[in-house]
Amino acid sequence: MAMARRVSLFEREVTVRLAPVALELLHDAARTLTEGELVGDGYTGSTMLTIDLMRTRERISDPPDASTAQRVAMLYASDERCREHARRIAAKEARRMAGCELSAPLVDVESRARGHELHLSLNVEAQRERRTPSPPATTRRPR
Repeated sequence: MAMARRVSLFEREVTVRLAPVALELLHDAARTLTEGELVGDGYTGSTMLTIDLMRTRERISDPPDASTAQRVAMLYASDERCREHARRIAAKEARRMAGCELSAPLVDVESRARGHELHLSLNVEAQRERRTPSPPATTRRPR
């Protein structure tokens, strides 16, 4: 067994996360499918984003294969920047489908890989936004 004569004062840690540009690149390559409906004042629906990494091969240096898709799916699920961006997409799609403003949408984000594709499921529950009517404007008569 060898004896260490010198030791480092620093402990190193390697962190891997999605690059900031990855968010834009992935969402730009996504095909979007949304379904949902407003029943009474409640909206329930889902948006599926399908991202074929082969469509990004001219713009990325990583291989657009199943292992990259799996890694992206795992990192996407744990990255709050990605989850927040996905929530904004889901809320926008939900408003479009409902045909009205929705308040406090709850969005569940799931990510998984299948082959070289990344699948993001964005499940939404929300309520129709109820705005209180503004009081009528009063008009004054000139004196």
